[in-house]
Parts: sequence; structure tokens; C-alpha cells
Amino acid sequence: MIKNYLVKCGLFAVLFTFALSSTSFGWSWPWEKEDAPKEIRIGVIGPMNFTQGQGHWNGATMAMEEINAKGGVMVGDKKMKIKLIKADSNEFISMTDATNAMERIITSDKVDFIVGGFRSEAVLAMQDIAMDYKKIFIGCGAADDILCAKVSEDYDRYKYWFRGTPFKSTYLGQTSFIHLATVAGLLRKELGIAKPKVAIVMEKQAWVEKIKNAAVGVIPKMGMEVVGVWQPSQTASDVTAELSAIQSAGADIVFTAFSASVGITFVKQMNELKIPAIMVGINVESQKDGFHEATGGQSDYVMTLNTYARGVEVNELTKPFMDAYIDRFNETPTYTADTYSAIVHSLVPAIEEAGTLDPEKIIPMMEKSERLVASGKIKYSKDHDLVWGPGYLTSLGVQWQNGQLKGVWPNNWVAKKGLPPVTYKGMSPILIPPWMIEKYKK
Repeated sequence: MIKNYLVKCGLFAVLFTFALSSTSFGWSWPWEKEDAPKEIRIGVIGPMNFTQGQGHWNGATMAMEEINAKGGVMVGDKKMKIKLIKADSNEFISMTDATNAMERIITSDKVDFIVGGFRSEAVLAMQDIAMDYKKIFIGCGAADDILCAKVSEDYDRYKYWFRGTPFKSTYLGQTSFIHLATVAGLLRKELGIAKPKVAIVMEKQAWVEKIKNAAVGVIPKMGMEVVGVWQPSQTASDVTAELSAIQSAGADIVFTAFSASVGITFVKQMNELKIPAIMVGINVESQKDGFHEATGGQSDYVMTLNTYARGVEVNELTKPFMDAYIDRFNETPTYTADTYSAIVHSLVPAIEEAGTLDPEKIIPMMEKSERLVASGKIKYSKDHDLVWGPGYLTSLGVQWQNGQLKGVWPNNWVAKKGLPPVTYKGMSPILIPPWMIEKYKK
């Protein structure tokens, strides 16, 4: 009897020890599997103390809420809810913070996928970390061409990277040149300026270098004159020296590329001085609802490349997305909010088609996809970049008019001879600053 008792105790000890250690081997009891959380963990990384990072988080939040309200993502034969993990990259301030944030969400937070990133220099470093761990990383903010060029150079390592928004610097520059040509044509027609003078003003950041270098060579071929190149700091709080030089040079157009707070400073001071020139190009700060207030009411006549504008409908998905976003967050989405499209229209359909969370099986699904999104149509090129042009993504040209942001391009844009002109619903004409009109009408 004592012997049987000892045998039973020994058996119990073995089972108890196995139960304690089973998790180390990835084994669990059948009833534990049934109760285990079924979630897809998506890391959202960006400069969360800035508008760009907040856009990342807002777009991803809306995507999560929409998908989870429908029961989640169908992965094989089961539904899985999405859980978001926020990571503040602090990439405007510290490259080390950015890389640490990426390392942390992968190793500590155990994310399955990653969306976000803004500053190209930081995203390049974060990209390599994601590739080390073979995590699909959809970039939703950085534009440098090299990010996708790496996919072509070393596909096996960088195939986990996809660009979600915006399209690459080369296309940003190309679109900005189209906006520039459109404005130049307006000045020729309305003010009789045969050869407009252009001041190139772009912040000191890697993403602008190709645009700046191209501008110096291309603008003269467009029948305009470059009167100088100025590159203030991205956080400059005073640009009166640059503006004084631009005015002395007699510039008619100021061609910009700003992604940070210098975009507010420059516009405020230029319009306060009533410099007789019109601004066109890229100014990320001017894409936001609060720009008019941020400039002290000096926002009017600034034109910038953008993704969304109230009242503008690129396709049938634009208005529902805009209405839902504005209702949820009480602001117009900036382009970094396209974490929404990255999740809803790229990642989730690919997961469902693959029937697994295995990136090796998801990547081919993403590569072959062609899907309508609120800003156009997403299609990936061989290097996982975004296809640009009519029928796909074109972006918008927007201009501040009477304290409101209006869509002004494409408005009967002839992209190619023989093709119908491109116009989106809700477009307005471009307005010339009255003090510029006054100068040339004298």
C-alpha cells in the first residue's frame, strides 16, 4: 500500500513538473489552446509627440476598430482580432531612440507586423532592424528612393519592406514640378510674366536632395529662371535673411520642400512681408487643419502637394474614409494616416488570402495585389514601391484660400497626349496673391 502511494506521488510529481515546463517547449493543454488570445499584434512606430506620428496612430486605430468590429481577420479557419502596439520613435530628435523603439516592439512587444516611420534617415536604420527579424514593415511616411531600391539590390533580405505612403522622392519631385509648371502657366496667362523667376527653398534633409538637384537642372528647361537656392534648418524659427534675399532676387515663385516646423515659420514671415511671389511645392505643415491658426492667419495662397482635402473625392472610397476619420478625430487626415490603408487594404487582405501570419506566404499576396484605396489605387512595383500616375496614385495639389484648404490639382490635367484629362470631384481654381497681382498690374 505504501509502495502504491509512493508510485502515485512520483507520477504526480512527473506530471506537475511537465506542466510547469511545458510552456518552455511551446506545448500547452488542449483547454489552454481554446482560451488562448487570438490576436494579430501590429506595431505602429512614429514620432508620437508630433502630428506625423499622431497621424500614424490615428489611421491605424481606425483600421483596428473597423476590422475588429467585423469580428477580426480571417486567418485560415479562425478569426483573429488586431491589437496595436504604439512605439514612439522620437526620430526628429534622436536616431538612437528610433532604433531602440524598433528593437523594443519586435523583441519585447512581440509584434507580428509594423507600420509607420517618417524621417528617411531614421527609417533606413529601423528598416534594417525589421529585416534582421524578418518582419513585414510597411513604411508610411518616408520618401527616400533608397528604401525600396534596397529591395532590388538584395531581395532576400529586404523583401519584407513595402512602401505604403507617400510615393518615392522622385515621384514627389515629378508631381511638384507639374504643380510648378501649372502655376507658371497661370502667371504667364494672368500676369504676362513670360519667364518666371524661381527661388528654390528646401530644408536640410536627405529626402529633398534629389528634388533640389533636379530642380536646379529642370526649371530652366521649363522656361523659368532659378534665382537661387536656400536651405534653412528644418526647425528654423527665423527666415527673414532668406526672405530678404529672395525678394531682392525678384522671385515670382518660391519652390519649397518642407516637412517640419520651418514650413510654418517661412509661410508666416513671407506673407507678413507681402513678398510678391507665390509658394508651391511641398510643405507638410501646411497640409494640416491647424496651419491657418499656426501661422497667425497668414496661410492663404500657399500651395502644397497633399493626399487629402475636404470636399475632394478621388474615388468612391475617399468620402467614406474622410467622413469617418473627421468624425472620429475631428481633423482632416494627413498622409501619415494612411496606416489605415496599409492595414485595411494591403496587409489584412494579404493575410486572409495567404491564410497564415507567415510573412513568406503573405509577401507574394501583397506583391500581386492591386487595390482601390481612399487616395487612389495601390499597386506595388517589383521593388515594393508604389506605382504613380493616372489611374493609380497621383496625390493632390492643395491651396489655402480664405483660411480653408482647397483642392486645386489635378484639375483638367493632361497627363499624356491622347488620354482624357484628369480631374477629381471638388476641385477649385488656383488663386494668385493680390499683392502679386498689384505689382504686375501697375
